[in-house]
Amino acid sequence: MKAFVFPGQGAQFSGMGKDLYNSHPLAKEMFEKANEILGFRITDIMFEGGDEELKQTNVTQPAIFIHSVILSKCIENFNPDMVAGHSLGEFSALVAAGAMNFEDGLRLVSARAQAMQKACKLEPSTMAAILGSEDKIVEEICAKIEGVVVPANYNSNGQIVISGSVEAVNLACEQLKAAGAKRALVLAVGGAFHSPLMEPARKELASAIEATDIKSPVCPVYQNVDALPNSDPKKIKENLITQLTAPVRWRQIVENMWSDGAREFVELGPGNVLQGLIKKIAPESVVSGHQ
Repeated sequence: MKAFVFPGQGAQFSGMGKDLYNSHPLAKEMFEKANEILGFRITDIMFEGGDEELKQTNVTQPAIFIHSVILSKCIENFNPDMVAGHSLGEFSALVAAGAMNFEDGLRLVSARAQAMQKACKLEPSTMAAILGSEDKIVEEICAKIEGVVVPANYNSNGQIVISGSVEAVNLACEQLKAAGAKRALVLAVGGAFHSPLMEPARKELASAIEATDIKSPVCPVYQNVDALPNSDPKKIKENLITQLTAPVRWRQIVENMWSDGAREFVELGPGNVLQGLIKKIAPESVVSGHQ
């Protein structure tokens, strides 16, 4: 069985999507439709922009979504048995699987990016990658620290990202290193994604998600919140709303896809981060990508 997976924020690079735009008429049409919906030429930033421009959340998220979804429409043999996306990538997965249309998906992603950017400005916050520590130890140390710090991404065996206020994340990093973590690396991100500090963004986005027409996808979508295959539009909406303040259970998603029969994983979108994680989680799988 074949699973298609879609990357999240951080996979962007200058020049992303340019070859696709120049070589495929449908891609060009969809890129121009995206420019129209967003009200600015995001293609100029994607194709020619510098790293700083591309790193802005209100650019990064739509750019990765646009690139990923267009790839799913333009590659041959897009015939998924199941799909999933890492954080933002879940929106790409839902559109690729026919649960919502490209235009609605892009409007939601743009609203999500803006809501998250606003929430990031309310309080100094950050994220940190913890390498070489068990889930349970990370969870226990985070739970004991005063202030907001929580596991945010279960990326692969021995790789968890924590998220919260700057002070609490720094303290957690110190304690986790003392408890035997190989590395605790504060990330260059704009805020505490997938933590309770995203609650204002979750509230803001909830009504937009509720108002969006979501249909049953053509195949199960393994969602970040519960790592389970979902096809029910009501459940998909609930999980999308919860996603902003809940952890991304990527390792569990890949484990569940493997248990359910996935043997080939194809990453659609910029970068190859998910391919690397999947090889760690399910080493016997066949992994490839299109960008």
